[in-house]
Amino acid sequence: MKEGKLLIRNISQLVTCSGFAAKKGREMSDLGIIEDGAVAIDNGRITHVGPTEEVVSQLEDYYPEIDARGKALLPGFVDSHTHFVFGGYREEEFSWRLRGDSYMSIMERGGGIVNTMKATRGSSFDALYAAARPRLDEFLQMGVTTVEGKSGYGLDLETEALQLQVMAALRKDHPIDIVSTYLGPHAVPPEFAGRTDAFIDFLIREALPNIHPDWQVSFCDIFCEKGVFSIEQSERFLQAAREQGFALKLHADEIVPLGGAELAARLKATSADHLLHASDEGIRQMAENDVVATLLPLTAFSLKEPYARGREMIDAGCAVALASDLNPGSCFSSSIPMLIAIACIYMKLSPEETVTALTLNGAAALGRADRIGSIDVGKQADMILLQYPSYKFLPYHFGMNIVDTVIKRGEVLSSINH
Repeated sequence: MKEGKLLIRNISQLVTCSGFAAKKGREMSDLGIIEDGAVAIDNGRITHVGPTEEVVSQLEDYYPEIDARGKALLPGFVDSHTHFVFGGYREEEFSWRLRGDSYMSIMERGGGIVNTMKATRGSSFDALYAAARPRLDEFLQMGVTTVEGKSGYGLDLETEALQLQVMAALRKDHPIDIVSTYLGPHAVPPEFAGRTDAFIDFLIREALPNIHPDWQVSFCDIFCEKGVFSIEQSERFLQAAREQGFALKLHADEIVPLGGAELAARLKATSADHLLHASDEGIRQMAENDVVATLLPLTAFSLKEPYARGREMIDAGCAVALASDLNPGSCFSSSIPMLIAIACIYMKLSPEETVTALTLNGAAALGRADRIGSIDVGKQADMILLQYPSYKFLPYHFGMNIVDTVIKRGEVLSSINH
């Protein structure tokens, strides 16, 4: 048996999601399905994709095999927006929201992000690591093979660095690939209360230049929202981040229609996220400027807010991604099965569009569509086998985790649900 080789054959439905860039609009419905398919892997990379008979005929060496008869094979899911490293919890605030308190009213009285800031500032590296690792295990069990993680619960230099260092350590220790995002401007910390411009100055002058290369931070993000950071403040920070070499993301138009989608388009950001209140013009501009619209339906569900207009975004030619937004406040859930159900049943995305949004477009939202997100020759061998013969079971068997096996960089991690 040669190390690093694997053949998956007799796949009932090989869902390739083939592509090396985000799929926009109608393209999202094309999953590149091969019936009775096979995939060959060598040294963590995909070397052959096609019908089983064709692939097997091209292989000269011996390959260990998985007989995937009766199962569908998909690219590993890419969760492109999470906050999985944090201290403490906010279960009490969830109860307050159930009785009618708004997210912003809780934030204004010292709850929300600042509440988590206090708990995270009081946490050690070991405590943050120990809490974050099992969250990654849960992602993996649901078929997520790449996850984005944001800082943003320190709102200072030391604790933000600690969050990024925890992600860097987990990147070495855990099978999931972690893409790190610096979210220093997640909220205004108490020491800068009433001095938001001064806080942005501090982040530009003191924080951005001190993000260490060893932390492998790819993106900078900002909470562009009324009562948090204005369009002008967001643009100033993001322009400075770009000058430091970071790619750009932003939390946009979540609570009110502020113009965050338009700002993302103007800056040609990699993605704009949330977008519950994005304007028609903002949607049009995102489509024109290749900004991935990353939608977070679990958060809207948790906050009892209307869902982002994913159907309209796709019809307008946008590339839409879906992500969990796991965080301790507005969405303490990483349930991919629930996310899929909401997207299909309530947001009017087709099962095909939903799969694209969680694979290739999720990869594009992280600037990695050339490496992951589809089953194409040359790409990293990140894949999931389902318990059933079709991807259509994902929304049909709603709310249930039907991932049978996770394959990461060509390694069969386990048959995790059996």
